[in-house]
Amino acid sequence: MSAATLSTLGMIGIWLSVVGGLAIVVELTLAAVWGAALGKRVRTLAEGLDRERGALQDDIQRVRLALEETRRLWQPYRRTLRWLRHPLVVALLQSYRRRVVVR
Repeated sequence: MSAATLSTLGMIGIWLSVVGGLAIVVELTLAAVWGAALGKRVRTLAEGLDRERGALQDDIQRVRLALEETRRLWQPYRRTLRWLRHPLVVALLQSYRRRVVVR
């Protein structure tokens, strides 16, 4: 190869290196911009999730309080309800119902 050809090839190599470097810089810039936008969306989503989690915890607490109140209100009737659910009582009530229907 001649010296002019080697010089031309050397210049092409230098320009390819410069173009490759510029391409890398452009890609890094785009990645940084997209990463910042993604980070902002993630923060917004996390804040929304925190608000929803708080609302859900409040709802759960209200349900627990309502269950406790229900349990407390039904406490005087607990023995009666236990007797009414007994299988012999259920069978007796079904027998009465059959007798009423037959007449």
